[in-house]
Amino acid sequence: MTLHRAARWCALAGLLAALAVAGPAASARGLPLCGAAGPASSRPPSVPASASAPGACRVAVTESSVRTVKPPGPTPSGYHHLGAGTSAEWGGVSGRFSVVKGSLRPGTRDFVAGRFMVKRDLGKENIAWLEAGWAETGWRSPGQPHVYTYNTNTKAWQFYDQYPVKAGDTVWVDLHTDSDGVWQAWLWWNNRWNLLTAQKLPIGGTAFVEQYVEVHVDADKPGRIGVPPVKVDNVQLRPTGGGPARFWREDVGTLTGVAPGAQQRSGGFCLDWTTRYDTWSAGDCNA
Repeated sequence: MTLHRAARWCALAGLLAALAVAGPAASARGLPLCGAAGPASSRPPSVPASASAPGACRVAVTESSVRTVKPPGPTPSGYHHLGAGTSAEWGGVSGRFSVVKGSLRPGTRDFVAGRFMVKRDLGKENIAWLEAGWAETGWRSPGQPHVYTYNTNTKAWQFYDQYPVKAGDTVWVDLHTDSDGVWQAWLWWNNRWNLLTAQKLPIGGTAFVEQYVEVHVDADKPGRIGVPPVKVDNVQLRPTGGGPARFWREDVGTLTGVAPGAQQRSGGFCLDWTTRYDTWSAGDCNA
């Protein structure tokens, strides 16, 4: 297990007893609270995510009741990552993930997530990062996906239940910084940008970027997890020196963990690129 996964694992274990929450950084508190979430967006984002975007607001974290589903039977334990990372630093990332319902076991550390991440290795076994997207977990409402964030300042998973998502929906997510080291996670909802969290991370004004469908199987409770294909598209990167975002294409230095042209496969899950690297899908190989 890599160090940054181990750090998140510790927070995940803590959530089996209690769910921690945290609000946005002080620099974002000038934004109005979002209030009632309203309906899901009826159109794609019309402007980049920022505090100056029309209707931009910040949100609070909520809690909800736990539901259970019948567990299915064996998938290799541990983490399964399907996606890509940049080999150089960028100022942010945005795009769209489809939402699916996985077959997770209640009361376990199973999870599946479609997410973006910005991160930096600070040395001496210390990695700082912020991630955002949607996730379904075995410890919180199995069978029900949630919009979520996780960051290494709070070391807590944050769930945003005021934005109800279900299998078949899509979520638009944006992670970026305005060159002040405050990294922001935004959700496009009700045709406006909603600020999920803003964190002063010790990674500066640029970071390495990841786009992944991530599956974790509880090593203490071997079992089977099924994940229908998650579709990802419109993935764009923000240049480090400012300027308009650009699609994540083959001319961007990209790390996939496999030989050029080879398919990513892990634990019965597969990734298929439609356009490298801004349009793709990942889930069960036999789906």
